[in-house]
Amino acid sequence: MLTVTSDTLRAIAPRFSGDKAARQDEILTRINDELATTLERYAINTALRIAHFLAQTAHESAGFRTTEEFASGDAYEGRSDLGNTEPGDGMRYKGRGLIQLTGRANYRAFGEAVGIALEDEPERAAEPALSLVIACEYWRRRDINAHADRDDIIAATWAVNGGLNGLDDRRACLAKAKAELARHLFAPATALPVLRQGTRGPVVARLQHGLREAGITVGLDGDFGPGTKAAVITFQNQAGLVADGIVGAASWARLARNEPANA
Repeated sequence: MLTVTSDTLRAIAPRFSGDKAARQDEILTRINDELATTLERYAINTALRIAHFLAQTAHESAGFRTTEEFASGDAYEGRSDLGNTEPGDGMRYKGRGLIQLTGRANYRAFGEAVGIALEDEPERAAEPALSLVIACEYWRRRDINAHADRDDIIAATWAVNGGLNGLDDRRACLAKAKAELARHLFAPATALPVLRQGTRGPVVARLQHGLREAGITVGLDGDFGPGTKAAVITFQNQAGLVADGIVGAASWARLARNEPANA
């Protein structure tokens, strides 16, 4: 899996000052230790899936500076569709989390899913590490990985937001996320391994990025399957190399000509 830390999130998020910067730093610091393992547990583990998840959560959390909506929650009072049937439920079950959980019924359902009685302790949903888990659980329930695999920000945004609010900012965050992940994927390496069908991991994602930069259509999942092998053969034929579908030194060298300038 790609290495994702709070520094990755900082590279995507806007810069703040004063109290806003302090709150952002607190949230990112407290998320850091759980970030990689939580993403892996929810299969948010390819470059596209991670990029889309980070882009959506960056927007939803106002640049990772809040895990609780700014409004009071009074607008949700009496919303039976959210399970808010008791006086004060609107404010008690206001939006919390990196992707905001709203309403008594949702607090109950997600609490059961993550093994914490959120209906009884709704404020806990704003805890940074738990807010990450809640966002991942929401992501899984809506099968947003499928939209990310297609690089479909419209569908991903609709699944998260129920509309297309903030689409321009989500696009900007996605571009930053992709650039930051690509920077790690294309970091200089003293030696790149020979790759063939059956190989998996970040180095395969690097290969797939390189093929895309060369204009070859290929998935970006870190899995050297038949589709990636076909893409490699296409590239090798175009480059005048031995078209055996195996990526060795000659193929890496030709791909390097198409990599980002900071590689």
